[in-house]
Amino acid sequence: MKDHMSLRSMFTKGMAPALILGLVASAPQAHAQKQPPGPRIPPLESSQSPLNLIKTLSQHPDLMKAWGPFGGYVLNGSTLPARDRELLILRTAFINGAQYEWGYHSRSAKGLGVTDEELAGIIKGPEAQGWSSFDRALLRAADELDRSATISDRTWAYLDARYDEKQLMDVVFTVGQYKMVSMALGAFRIQMDEGLTGFPATE
Repeated sequence: MKDHMSLRSMFTKGMAPALILGLVASAPQAHAQKQPPGPRIPPLESSQSPLNLIKTLSQHPDLMKAWGPFGGYVLNGSTLPARDRELLILRTAFINGAQYEWGYHSRSAKGLGVTDEELAGIIKGPEAQGWSSFDRALLRAADELDRSATISDRTWAYLDARYDEKQLMDVVFTVGQYKMVSMALGAFRIQMDEGLTGFPATE
């Protein structure tokens, strides 16, 4: 919880970019939990942050400064209900193999009442048992956006029945933001922070 609050504080102060909570298709397979090979971009050890993600991004201050407001909006200013946002982020993290992102956002989701069973369901995907029709549509939207950069008419109709236009737009930009976070985490080979847990073991 202390780590989570420190991240949120950094966003509030405009000190960190969207990637900070990277910390945040067809049926994807579970990814093995392991550290990536050594980082391609070395973390800046003089950075004030204890997070490998921010230490890495500190190598490019202009990028951090430009990205921060957008990341802060997606995380703290979005029109989406917090639980819905976390479902989208976690599904995006899983299908892109972003252990780091999953680790931090699974903590956030649990703080919002998401259960271990629901976290397992996010990994299994939209067809897993137990989801409401709307939650199923949210997870399906993440899959469709990741796979084909659009949302099918069927899935859109479920979302449109509950969301207004701003919320529908925020769905797309939330998935896009954390797809980009996942790309950065993977391409830069950012190492897991000490004590951070990635994907749970699956059968």
